[in-house]
Amino acid sequence: MNSPAAQTGVAERLTGLVGALRSHGVRIGTGETVDAAQALEALGLTDRERLREGLAATLLHGEAQRRVFDPVFDVYFPRRVGGPEGRTDADRDALRNRLVAALAANDEAMTAQLAVEAVDGFGGYGSSPGSDGWSSYQTLERLRPQTLLARVRDTVRAQNASGFTDRLLEDEIRRRIEVFRRQVATEARRRVAERRGKDEIARRAVAPTPDRVDFLLAGQTQLAELRRAVHPLARKLATRLAARRRRAAHGTIDLRRTLRGSLSTGGVPMLPVLRRRRPVRPELVLLCDVSGSVAGFSDFTMLLVQALHDQFSKVRVFAFVNRVDEVTGLLVHGGTDPQGLAARIRSEATVTGWHDSSDYGAALGEFTERYPDAVGSRTSVFVLGDARTNMSDPNLAAVRWISERARRVHWLNPEPRTQWGTGDSAAPDYAGLLKMYECRNVRQLSALITRLLPV
Repeated sequence: MNSPAAQTGVAERLTGLVGALRSHGVRIGTGETVDAAQALEALGLTDRERLREGLAATLLHGEAQRRVFDPVFDVYFPRRVGGPEGRTDADRDALRNRLVAALAANDEAMTAQLAVEAVDGFGGYGSSPGSDGWSSYQTLERLRPQTLLARVRDTVRAQNASGFTDRLLEDEIRRRIEVFRRQVATEARRRVAERRGKDEIARRAVAPTPDRVDFLLAGQTQLAELRRAVHPLARKLATRLAARRRRAAHGTIDLRRTLRGSLSTGGVPMLPVLRRRRPVRPELVLLCDVSGSVAGFSDFTMLLVQALHDQFSKVRVFAFVNRVDEVTGLLVHGGTDPQGLAARIRSEATVTGWHDSSDYGAALGEFTERYPDAVGSRTSVFVLGDARTNMSDPNLAAVRWISERARRVHWLNPEPRTQWGTGDSAAPDYAGLLKMYECRNVRQLSALITRLLPV
């Protein structure tokens, strides 16, 4: 690490690590980067886990960011390959025997070395020298470490060193096997990174933070994290809205009264006079598509706005698929259960007719007929949905009626802008009558709510 070439290589790894973390939403300034460089110089590369903890301490701002940091660190500061390159005739049984011994002894350093050898011997595929790629799935499928549980258990018992009951011992062995599986995945990812380029792998292979997960692509675990984020996010947004409202309460400059007051100072407007604003809380209406394709997005947004309800004089929420029904009474104050909300809407609200497919034209037309009193000069309307009409009439007249009567109308679309207008999407037609915004994740939703909600 003392030679100029070595120092340059290490510096490139560190700057690559910082750049990849920034691309995943981790805020890292120049000061943190300098601190990380000093930590790297002090810790060196000998003890990799100590280096991991040192860089995490200097670059991260919370434990939640470790899920992004750890896999990116493995890409830029990999464990070096210990065995000879290009092994093609690995001894599977011998490797499994050594793995049994390492798991029985709970020797993570040895299992890490065996993970390197396993990927080297069993994970390569392709015909080019050194393999075209590396697969952790292929490695584990050939090695099958999960079948070693009984052998490891018997080895530990023979050594009389377990200190566990049979049930606890098996749980502990499963944990050790899972550690080995993760080490294999890390090694395979490292080798792919070396071949394809670290920056590309760090961008594509690392799971995004919860606030960057697409609503339409979120799994059950990610949706649970989003639910937990509702009220903290609502408190933060409520603070911002209150500050905006305080600033807006002062009003704009009253030019006439300012000039009149300037007569006492020789015509120089020393004391600007502001227009008096009558404090009025705006009204808010949400029109939410709750069909299966976008239900997670609308449920989360409804709960967020419900948590912000103190900022408005009146909040009314309407759900629709191909029919529309008011569901304001189903949103329980303080509730944070989107799945429960969706179940209540399906069982208690009338949002479908003779079929279950979205029909924006029919739903919006029914809204204008049944609830004309919901929209007025003080009302801000938010439409939440992907604007996919299943080839039915988009009913632009209904959207135009809402736009003409409301104070403001905004449409939040959870689909990427590049997909608007493709297939059965009527997004460009609706966007010609009102403002439509891409809103794919919590980060975008937070920014749009802060900017678009009325004061």
